[in-house]
Order: sequence, then C-alpha cells, then structure tokens
Amino acid sequence: MKRLRFILSSLQDFYKLSLKAPLGIFRRPFYFKDTLEQMDYAGPGSVFIIILVSLFIGMALSLQISAELAALGLKMYTGKIVGVAIIREIGPVAVALTFAGRVGSGMASEIGSMILGHQVDILRVFGVDPVKKLVTPRVISSILMLPALTIIGDAVSLIGGYYIAVFVSHQSASFYWTQIKDILDFENIFSGLTKPFLFGYTISIISCYFGLTTYGGSRGLRRSTTMAVVVSTVMIIVFDFLITKILLFVLGMRV
Repeated sequence: MKRLRFILSSLQDFYKLSLKAPLGIFRRPFYFKDTLEQMDYAGPGSVFIIILVSLFIGMALSLQISAELAALGLKMYTGKIVGVAIIREIGPVAVALTFAGRVGSGMASEIGSMILGHQVDILRVFGVDPVKKLVTPRVISSILMLPALTIIGDAVSLIGGYYIAVFVSHQSASFYWTQIKDILDFENIFSGLTKPFLFGYTISIISCYFGLTTYGGSRGLRRSTTMAVVVSTVMIIVFDFLITKILLFVLGMRV
C-alpha cells in the first residue's frame, strides 16, 4: 500500500511538472540566456554524434535492403524503401534515442547535482521558481533542437544509403535520388517531423523530473540518471507506435 501511494504521488508530481514547465514559456521572467545555453548544449553539441550514428544507420539499412531486394530482382527500389523508412520511422526514433542518451542524461545529472548541492533550495530562498529557471529552458531547447537534429540525421542517413546503393550495390545514382525526391511528399515529411517535437518534450520533462527528485548522494544521482535514460527510451518507443497509428488514421493511409 505504501509503495502504491508512492507511485501515485510520483505520477501526480510528474503530471504537475509536465504542465507547469511549458506554461512557463508565457510567464515572466524570461531566461533567454539560460535557454540559449541549453540550446547550444542540446543542438550544436549533439551534431557530431547524430551525424555519426545516422550515417551508419543509413549505410546498414541500405546494405540490408539491397541484399534482400537483389534476391527478388527489385534492387532498384532500394532508395524508395530506405527513404520512407528513414524519414517516417528510423530517423526520428534513432535521433531521439541518441538525444536521450546524451542530452537527457546530462539534464538529469546536472539538475540532480544541483539538488544534492542544495543549489535549488538557494533558488527558492531568493524567490526564484526552480521549474521556471531550470526546467522550462531545457524543455524549450529540446522542442526546438530535436527536430533540427532529426532533419540533419535524416539527410546524413540518406547520404549513407546513397553510398551503399551506388558504390557497393552498383545502382544508378540519379535513379536513387529520383526515388528520394518522389517520397518527399507531405505525408512522409509531416509524419517524420511531427514525432521529434513530442519526443523532445517527453525526453526533457522525464529527465528534469528525475533530476529534481534525486536523493541519496552519488548513488542516488546514478539512479536518477539511469532512470531518466531508461524511461525516456521506453516512452520514445511507445509514443512512436501511438503517433504512427494516429498519423496513419489521420492521413487516411490503410494498413
């Protein structure tokens, strides 16, 4: 019973934080400097790892699909399948998981360290709202930077797929890019760019929540950071399925 009350209380606190943090965007004071610092950490600071991960995902996907389609005599359609898979599904999810591992863990550990060092208590003493000061800038930066990183990741993945398709599978380069151009329609782009906004919000809220609820010294900080990444990863996969199902219904695409 005690465990159940703790879980329900934690869910209530998380729900309050998930509502209060985005509403802070519309209330003074506006911490522009903190927001820009978080955007720099979340965006430019993550570009290299996003490029590296996306490149090899695109290459591996193209290699696998080319091998399977070659057995059916349909190898020329590698570009179309790779493009749809990356833009609609694999790109947003892979970038979000990488973002959660790098940026989400950083948010949780940074705020958790401030909790353990009583810096958050000092903010309250001086009349500063910790959620407005610490959480809202991180939510804004994640919502803005993750879609941008997803676009970069998708582009790099398509280039990786191009390299395998043309230089390894010996397909036509012009035909590959023609197929990519054909699948860049409203449905695919809308589906691929809708997910990162929700993923960014989810990762930032979960990471900040576990950071704010840190206790128990260094061991507690390790637990909070681990939980932030694990829960974010699970919720990304769950939300990806739900969003995909909703978008297929909204866009009138039959399964």
